[in-house]
Amino acid sequence: MSKALIINAHYPSAFSSGSLNTSLVERAKGLLEQKGYEVRTQNVVEDWDTAEQLQHHQWADVILLQSPVNWMGVSWRFKQYMDDVYSAGMDGRLCNGDGRSRSDPNKQYGAGGALAGRKYMLSLTFNAPREAFNDVDQYLFQGKSADDLFFRMHMNFRFFGMEPLATFACHDVLKNPQIEDDFKRFDAHITQQF
Repeated sequence: MSKALIINAHYPSAFSSGSLNTSLVERAKGLLEQKGYEVRTQNVVEDWDTAEQLQHHQWADVILLQSPVNWMGVSWRFKQYMDDVYSAGMDGRLCNGDGRSRSDPNKQYGAGGALAGRKYMLSLTFNAPREAFNDVDQYLFQGKSADDLFFRMHMNFRFFGMEPLATFACHDVLKNPQIEDDFKRFDAHITQQF
């Protein structure tokens, strides 16, 4: 049986209760269980036990990160989770330091991942409209993609030796939400990627 860890990285704010991210986590859990996956979830609003979270990461064949995009990145609470859990995992549970050693300082930086052969997927919710991406004429992103914007998050998982599944994104969720369409696209995406 395949195993999946789903992390809900949303942290509530005055303008966002987190209902969309919570709904996407619940949908993913249900769809993956229908496909025969054993699923564990973590919501960063709740306190966590670092050792237990490291065990979840080691246990999982795939990690799905469900996150809103706050100021071009993840919530402060998920950043705290990463600083806590991922830093503790540098002892060999997630990676062997940065992959180098004093006896072999020329080894490729970041090549010490302990989760090789495992996969991850980013699922993101944006206020930015879809048209703001992948178009050099757009003011802010200047032709960049959502994956370009989340390059650092991809590098975190790569640091652990993991391989990406295709990223999913809901766009314009505050000013022009198309939630039912997003749910249909999400279901199809999960079905295709898993």
